[in-house]
Amino acid sequence: MTPDRLLLSNDADFDRVDRVRAESDAILIGAETVRRDNPRLMLRSEERQKARAAQGKPTNLLKVTVTRSGNIDPAARMFHHHVEAGRPLVYTTVDGGKKIGDDLREVAEIVELADDELFWESLLDDLGNRGVGQLMIEGGTHIHTAILAADLADELHYVVAPLLVGQAGAPRFVNPASFPGGSRRRLGFIDAITLGDVVVLRYRPKSVSSEGTDQ
Repeated sequence: MTPDRLLLSNDADFDRVDRVRAESDAILIGAETVRRDNPRLMLRSEERQKARAAQGKPTNLLKVTVTRSGNIDPAARMFHHHVEAGRPLVYTTVDGGKKIGDDLREVAEIVELADDELFWESLLDDLGNRGVGQLMIEGGTHIHTAILAADLADELHYVVAPLLVGQAGAPRFVNPASFPGGSRRRLGFIDAITLGDVVVLRYRPKSVSSEGTDQ
């Protein structure tokens, strides 16, 4: 975590995120998040790690990232902390694969996919073939945009924090895109919970139209 990283959540919400991680099989972040935040992508709770081990699972999740440019530092922490779930996966395009050097290939498995409109579907299919039933996506902006625009997310967790961030260069949740259904399609509300001074909203992105009927 970089010293100037903006922490939007609080300890209670970080614990909630850790719980969701523990329930998942793999965790995915974008290459920009790797470069900017350099996270380890590990469970915080030793109790949750032990619970996963008792279920016959690796104590930590399979780590996944995506890069079209191939620009990822092989020294990034996600490649070197608790990788007993298997070597981290780096998805890229065929052209991106040509730019990835031997140093990254030593610490990660490189998966090259066709750079077409089915890129994200192919990525999820490949993860499913590897036994990933629940994938947790933690960003960043490009990943959120791509997955939601492709209508591939089953559940969206949206956290509202008591902060006003006005910097022009501050990361957005999503970039401009054509999302399925446009403004006529409403997300399906699941629930809302309060954790200290933040509110966690859960939605089903694919379930409800503007008239409130199932898709």
